[in-house]
Amino acid sequence: MVSTDRSEHELDSLVNVRDLGGLPTEDGGWTRPGVLYRSDAPRVGDRDPVGLAGWPPRVVVDLRDAPEQGDRDHPMLTVAAVRRVSLLEDIHRSGAFADKPFPGLAELYTRMTDLAAVKLVEAFRAASTADGPALVHCAAGKDRTGVLTALLLRAAGVRREAVVEDYLVTNDNLMRVLQRLELAPILPVGVDADISELRELHQAPREAIDAVLTRFEESGGVVPWLARHGLGADEVARWRARLTG
Repeated sequence: MVSTDRSEHELDSLVNVRDLGGLPTEDGGWTRPGVLYRSDAPRVGDRDPVGLAGWPPRVVVDLRDAPEQGDRDHPMLTVAAVRRVSLLEDIHRSGAFADKPFPGLAELYTRMTDLAAVKLVEAFRAASTADGPALVHCAAGKDRTGVLTALLLRAAGVRREAVVEDYLVTNDNLMRVLQRLELAPILPVGVDADISELRELHQAPREAIDAVLTRFEESGGVVPWLARHGLGADEVARWRARLTG
């Protein structure tokens, strides 16, 4: 599922990219390859990833904020339709963390389900209705991408532990992610974190993804959560059929 056919120092390709095919579902099935990818942010001049069925994607869902995107065209705009969904924009606007700029990843993830629900559904719909393979990414392909892919996978019936294990794969890739980002701290806009907070930002801890999965379960499950925020059961059913075949 994760391409390892590249040198530790080869940074001219995505380094936290994977096909979310081959994951076990609760009904004994498996997700299909070549339907959903996740990654760190593409750069101009990137080589194609090795070993991904159906690359390039037909749709790219970019979850970064506008300052991260800049005024440049997305690097994959020539090969894919790009949907930009600034996932943290509503959280910044709400001032939710004004007195606590970095709340910890577990709280940040669960706040996304509370304060960025509309954006999560928008991003879910963009990925799930793509007319071919879809790629979702943020900067590192860890936090925002982790929450959205957890939502997409659980909605398709992927087992909870498989979702967790996929999230944890990012830990193996973080050194190269930081090199690709030129060692710039991966901080939400306006955050001035101390060194202990930076350490957490540069990890993919189990407790963070567990927290958001538990939040969905406490809400009655992913499908009811999506329904409360405007995604119809028929849309979820079509997505599940598409990802699991």
